[in-house]
Amino acid sequence: MTKTELLNKLARDGEERLLLARTLDKLELARNRGVPSHTGFLSPHERAAVEGLIRAEGWPSHLFTGGFADAERTVCAFLPDWLEGEDWLDGQEYNPIRAIRCTWTGGSLTHRDFLGAILGLGLDREKVGDLLVGDGSCDVLALEDVADFLLLHLDQAGRVKLKVRPIGLDEISPPAVQVKTVRDTVSSLRLDAVASSGFSTSRGKAADLISSGKVQLNHQECLKPDRPVSEGDVISCRGLGKCVVKEVGGPSKKGRIMIVLERYV
Repeated sequence: MTKTELLNKLARDGEERLLLARTLDKLELARNRGVPSHTGFLSPHERAAVEGLIRAEGWPSHLFTGGFADAERTVCAFLPDWLEGEDWLDGQEYNPIRAIRCTWTGGSLTHRDFLGAILGLGLDREKVGDLLVGDGSCDVLALEDVADFLLLHLDQAGRVKLKVRPIGLDEISPPAVQVKTVRDTVSSLRLDAVASSGFSTSRGKAADLISSGKVQLNHQECLKPDRPVSEGDVISCRGLGKCVVKEVGGPSKKGRIMIVLERYV
């Protein structure tokens, strides 16, 4: 299959085609020339698309990392035969991810404040990973080619002045993730039924949200309310958040299926 045929098969739109074309160039650089390479930071949706490309290419050596465990935005690194994943991660020679800590006093800042400040400096979103906003501090994950620029120019978010300094990846302090456990029973493991439980809405409303393109299953848009859902699947809905199917149990006495979900709050 030619590169054009592969992209025609995998890409859902022009934007995704461009992403996959760039990723394929990185993959071929490692596979054919023996040079370590990596993408920019990928959203969960973009990562799912890249994983589809990796499957189609026969699982070349690669790894995903965002600089810390459970990062949402990750880079995909492609590794030549002579380089192990641990070596790529352990040193700054290959790993392009850097961490910057922003601190301030007075005022309350949000993820949106920091994202706006960073994009306002003219940087593309792919250059920056997770923004870990805590009480009076925010750890910013960024690619090394923009890290010095951020240290020099990221001096304000919203109307609040910032102090910034580089930190090691081992110093990152992600804020605690808050989840709500939802235990329920559903008539079937259809997406609309499970989403209805996860987001505390009616099944009809959940079906409408799915049909209108507002729901993603495992970070891919899904327009079919009857799509089967399995344990471990991630369901996200624009405006309502995200939930994960943690457990699928046996039938209840009334023949319904018992499920356990974790909803991020």
